[in-house]
Amino acid sequence: MVRRPVAFVTAIVLFVEAVGIVLVNGILATVAGNQRMSLAGMDPDAMVTGTWVMGGVSGVLLVLCGLIPLLAGIRDRAPGRVGRITLIACAVVHGVLGALAVGLIGWAAFAFLMAVLALIVLTLVVFDRSEPEAVEPTGAAPEPV
Repeated sequence: MVRRPVAFVTAIVLFVEAVGIVLVNGILATVAGNQRMSLAGMDPDAMVTGTWVMGGVSGVLLVLCGLIPLLAGIRDRAPGRVGRITLIACAVVHGVLGALAVGLIGWAAFAFLMAVLALIVLTLVVFDRSEPEAVEPTGAAPEPV
């Protein structure tokens, strides 16, 4: 089956993306701190702190989103309701960021975000939620009540 490798690849990509997001925000925080940059008169230290916090929170959320396909791949079962909702939200965020990335960063960032989006959606689709339940043998007819 292809569903376990897809789940593992999705988890790995989300973990790598989490590290990348933290690194990019760390670089942005360092640059903002060294240049004493501010936005509309905001304290530069607040900009640095906010950038670090945003990077950390984004990284933690991506790691949590990566744990869902990892556990699904290990268990070889579809994620539960909360896991599916989380992955759908993660897919929507990647779609919106991909649309923004075209104009702000370029087509390479768009292609990466769309590849991650495709992996998340593929993970959601390959695990079939309508697995057949255990059916009792129909050898004897049920007695009327």
